[in-house]
Order: sequence, then C-alpha cells, then structure tokens
Amino acid sequence: MSVSVPRLVIAAPSSGSGKTTVATGLMALLASRGLAVSPHKVGPDYIDAGYHTLATGRPGRNLDAYLCGTELVGPLFAHGAAGCELAVVEGVMGLYDGAAGQGELASTAQVAKLLRAPVVLVVDASSQSRSVAALVHGFASWDPEVRIGGVILNKVGSDRHEELLREALDESGVPVLGVLRRAAEIETPSRHLGLVPVAERRDDAVSVVRGLAERVRVGCDVEGLLALARSAPSLEVGVWDAGDAVRAGAESVRPSAVPSNAGRAGLRGSAPDPAPQAPAGLEGALVRPVVAVAGGSAFTFSYAEHAELLRAAGAHVVVFDPLRDEELPAGTAGLVIGGGFPEVYAAELGANEPLRKAVAELARSGAPVAAECAGLLYLARSLDGAPMCGVLDADARMSERLTLGYREAVAVGDSVLAAAGTRLRGHEFHRTVLEPGAGPAPAWGLVRPERRVEGFVQRGVHASYLHTHWAAAPGMARRFVERCVA
Repeated sequence: MSVSVPRLVIAAPSSGSGKTTVATGLMALLASRGLAVSPHKVGPDYIDAGYHTLATGRPGRNLDAYLCGTELVGPLFAHGAAGCELAVVEGVMGLYDGAAGQGELASTAQVAKLLRAPVVLVVDASSQSRSVAALVHGFASWDPEVRIGGVILNKVGSDRHEELLREALDESGVPVLGVLRRAAEIETPSRHLGLVPVAERRDDAVSVVRGLAERVRVGCDVEGLLALARSAPSLEVGVWDAGDAVRAGAESVRPSAVPSNAGRAGLRGSAPDPAPQAPAGLEGALVRPVVAVAGGSAFTFSYAEHAELLRAAGAHVVVFDPLRDEELPAGTAGLVIGGGFPEVYAAELGANEPLRKAVAELARSGAPVAAECAGLLYLARSLDGAPMCGVLDADARMSERLTLGYREAVAVGDSVLAAAGTRLRGHEFHRTVLEPGAGPAPAWGLVRPERRVEGFVQRGVHASYLHTHWAAAPGMARRFVERCVA
C-alpha cells in the first residue's frame, strides 16, 4: 500500500550534537499545535523513545534494522504512523554509523533511505565557523541516496558566530533551518546508561520537554521543516499488524543476515507466508490468560510491539509496579519483566518482600516467566547486597565495565520463548555483572561478535541480559501465551 505521511529524520555528524533536543522539541511543538505526530527512534534505545512518548502522547517506536531486519523498518514505521499527520524520526549516533563492521546496517542513513525520508542534520557548531560548510558538504555528498534537506546549527555562541556560519553555508546548497544558541541549553539529567528515563522524573520531564519545544519554536524555521517533511515521496510498503504477525507464526531468524522473512510476517498490503493452523486454546478461546508486565520507575525498557503481540496472541496484559504493588495482578498466568534500572531501586525492590515471594512462587509453579536484563537481575538472589526474588541461583552487582553492543544468538534449548536452535538478534546494554553469568541450562549461545553462553532457563523461566525485539520473531509471543494457556 502507499504511505504518504510527511516525515523527517533528525540526524547528526556524531553523538552529542543535539538530535534529542531538536527531535523531541519539534515533536512537542507540533503536537502542542494539534498535529498528530508519530514519534520514532532509530536503533535499540528505549529512553529517548520515552521522551518522544511524553512529547506526542503516542507510543515512541524504535526502528532497528539490525534487530528486526531491513524489511520490517518500513512496515513498523507505517504501523506507528497510521492516522498521523507527521512523523519525526530521531537518528542514532552519527548519520552513517551503524552495527560495527557491517557497513550501513542499522545506521540512521539506512533507515532514512528505507523510509525515503529527507534528513535534517543537527551540527554542533560550537568550535567552528567556515569549516561547517566542508562538514555539511561531506555528509551531503557521501551517499547520493541520502537526501540532506537542511541543517540546524546547535550551540551557536553569538550573532557574529551565526553570521559566519550562515555565510559559509550559503554556497553549500543546504539551507539553514534553525539556529540554537549555546546559552539556552536545557539540562537533561544523565547517569551511567544515558538519560534518566521519563518514568523516574515525570513532572520535571514535562517541564524539560516544554522547554525544548520553546527552543525549537524560537530557533527553527518550523514552516520550512514542515515543508521539507511534506516533500517526502509516497512509501510503497505493507503495514505491520500484530494479529497478522502472530497468525503467521514466524519464529526463527537467521544468524548471518538480516532476517529474510521478518519483512513479510504480519504485514497488511503485502503477501505474507502461508499461516499455519492456530493452536488450540488461542484463537476462539473464551479465556484470555493474564500476563503481568512489570512497569513503574524500575522497569521502563519495553518496545510497544511486545504488548501488542501478547494481546494479539490472546493474552490480557496487565501492567504492575514492583516498587509499589505487593501482589501480582489477580489471575496472573505468566510474567514479563523487561529492562530498566533496578540497581537504582535495589533497596526499594528488596524491601517489597510480599511481591518478591509472589514472583518466586509463580516461578516455582512452572508458570512462564520471561525476563530481560533488569528482569534478570530482579530474579537473582541479590543485587548489590539487597535481596531480590531468589528465583535464580546467582548474585548481581554493579561494575565499572559497560557491556554494550548488538549480538547474534541461538537458543541453546527449548524454553517458553523459543525452541532449541532458534536464531535471532539482540542487544546488550548494562553495567552490571551476574555471578554465575549463566545457569546449567543457559538461555542463549552468543555466536557474534563473541562466542559464549548467557542467561538461564529453568522450568518456565527464561532470563537473559539480551534485549530482543519480538516483532522480528512474533512466534516468541505466541509461544509464551500458549504456555500460559497450558
């Protein structure tokens, strides 16, 4: 089908140039004017997407060509942008930076090309004048398929500095669509893994997002940005649909290439693979098993598509807060604990003994439990000395070393998420260590960029540091809900 929503990609030459400032501020400003804005983030980052959600009132959605495959970028975009008047996509790192050693894969440039979207380059101009023209020329000419439609100059020091920058760029052919002054920086608190998530500072975050919107209003040519967005051509692409994806039952991905089947499974307006017969107990079932999903300030990392897939597979999804709720939701048949910052809340999590016991009892019963990263730590015996749920025979602690990067993995054995041999791609992002790092039955065998086993599978528990995107393997949601029904 043809998707004609106006769209922009906000990119930069490098991290720290101001992409989040511009993208979030533009989203918030346009939303405040009554436009339905679809927010997107290139790459696996959950935190920026949270600010996008706050800015627009719509789920921030990630577009990751490594985790999901190039063929799913357009369909997932179309799914998120349905019914919207504009889409803003915040890039990741530098415009042409992607998965290490794999060319343009997972770069902002690749996503811009897949979406046929014009790019706005946000440049940190704090230590340059005429050289800015050479920098912009280099980025604009590096890949002729990437259309850089404008520049926003960030951290500009004075009127004279702005004048020199504009004079230099006059000959570049790339228009200046905004100038943000250095003195007007708005502080956005960070810590060991980046920005502090919205859920941990909602009142303050609202004020920050409003401030970013005002910066964009004052410093940018908003009408010029809108005109550039409207110049994006129609995108011929199927629209991803959670129900279609679950019915298609696509479960495996390949280890050495972007998933070749992911772009077809669960699409509307395309030709999906033939769908197998629905398993008994799902389609047409009168009982929808309750799947409890951890939320609140300690567990903020989750892709919107995960809950959508669980619902499409037949689950009744109920969010609870392990910091405040002393019981699991009534009738819980399965538990999903995603990523976040449990290390920041270790004492509070440990103090909630009734819930820790409830989680341990659920796991001992054999009920399906899926835990990623923060969830893995919560299921451990302890975290920095604070008692956790004690489901896993392991202890966690903070470390000085950051573990970060894309991974290719294969399921070592059968679990509530995957059959043995299932291959997929994931992402690690943590500054904690677990001792031991894997159980007698590990969850994954990592095959690239390093070879090691990782995680725990025991009874109904699947716990791992690996963040995965279930849109690439919707059979994981289907399998999980099947086990809940059983």
